[in-house]
Amino acid sequence: MTAADEAHVARNYHPLPVTVSAGEGAWVTDADGRRYLDLLSAYSSLNFGHGHPELVAAAKDQLGRLTLTSRAFHNDRLGPFAAALAELCGKDLVLPMNTGAEAVETGIKVARAWGYRVKGIPAGRAKIVVAHGNFHGRTTTIVGFSDDPTAHADFGPYAPGFVAVPFGDADALAAAIDDDTAAVLIEPIQGEGGVVIPPAGYLRRVREITAARNVLFIADEIQTGLGRVGATFACELEGVVPDVYLLGKALGGGIVPVSAVVADEDVLGVIRPGEHGSTFGGNPLASAVGLKVVELLRTGRFQERAAQLGAHLRAGLDRLVGGGVTEVRSVGLWAGVDIDPEVGTGREVAERLLARGVLAKDTHGQTLRIAPPLVIRATELDWALEQLALTLKA
Repeated sequence: MTAADEAHVARNYHPLPVTVSAGEGAWVTDADGRRYLDLLSAYSSLNFGHGHPELVAAAKDQLGRLTLTSRAFHNDRLGPFAAALAELCGKDLVLPMNTGAEAVETGIKVARAWGYRVKGIPAGRAKIVVAHGNFHGRTTTIVGFSDDPTAHADFGPYAPGFVAVPFGDADALAAAIDDDTAAVLIEPIQGEGGVVIPPAGYLRRVREITAARNVLFIADEIQTGLGRVGATFACELEGVVPDVYLLGKALGGGIVPVSAVVADEDVLGVIRPGEHGSTFGGNPLASAVGLKVVELLRTGRFQERAAQLGAHLRAGLDRLVGGGVTEVRSVGLWAGVDIDPEVGTGREVAERLLARGVLAKDTHGQTLRIAPPLVIRATELDWALEQLALTLKA
């Protein structure tokens, strides 16, 4: 299949020239029967790999029973899912949605409502502090506080109420907070930005500053969460618990879209019946899959694999620095690899890797993102690193 075969699909993506038709574990197969090692995991939505048997079984069982009721009625899967996810996060309540952007939009609404109803911010004046280089989704509200021209340009006018500061600069963040600030919204690690890791201690400072100023700390763990970084959440790496978790991607097990806002009663309890909702949010099928995802994470196996194999991946990538790679940033099984411009762009390297049977994707021109399923084997990582080394030499 070529681009001509998708002539009726809007061109809002620039996919690599491969048509995937099947997947299992860390591997996918194209329409011609060729296999590829997946190092993207659908932007961390496939943390548990393609077709994880326990997740597929949970989905199949629920498909035969009940898939959708809307929240007009109760269903027997939402309660157990919410209870399990709240326990995993150490929080009281879960507000289920579908996509990551919906979780972020919900978090913004919750923060503003909390600011007015709990903190006492005058009506219409609530502000949220965000970081430069952020990526929280593509709705008009969210792209309004993005500084990526591709995401931002030509989609205004935008909603006010956001103040952007440099990512990783706790002093700048503290200076931006005033009496009208309801929340600080950040990614613990900026994924779309190229796996940008803040300085050690930054998240602890954010937690200290927000607690001292009576401001909510909202952690967008949509890409960083659920095992990818070697812990359940990236905030755990600094022993930090935010007021609000925004979750998505891997929460759906690579099967259905599932997202959630998770917080305590004194925060999430500000939303009243009728003020926010979603036709599909919390549906029985999504809840059944999400519950199984939480059960898999409870074992700790995936977090441990990400930590151990992440160290293995980093050692292999470090050997490429100076040989076509200028810098590596990584945490767990997640890496941003900056390609020497003399070798090519990130897109060109991704295309060369595709020809060698490896799927990866570029971001911001020169960066190659690597985020394999957490079920990948060390030998498969070694093979992928060998293909990358050969690609850089070529």
